[in-house]
Amino acid sequence: MTDLNSILEPGMLVRHPDHPEWGLGQVQSNAGGKITVNFRETGKVVIDGARVALVVAFDG
Repeated sequence: MTDLNSILEPGMLVRHPDHPEWGLGQVQSNAGGKITVNFRETGKVVIDGARVALVVAFDG
């Protein structure tokens, strides 16, 4: 899963596949497999890129 998340860059919009209720999120950083995302409904969350493949949102 890390390879899928490696394309994520700050400013990109994503969704968490297991938590749709978090809403749309904006990538803040992607370093060392840890992706910090600011979700509209939840706030800032640090995601382990080895465990979760975030979904790029094209409907932002």
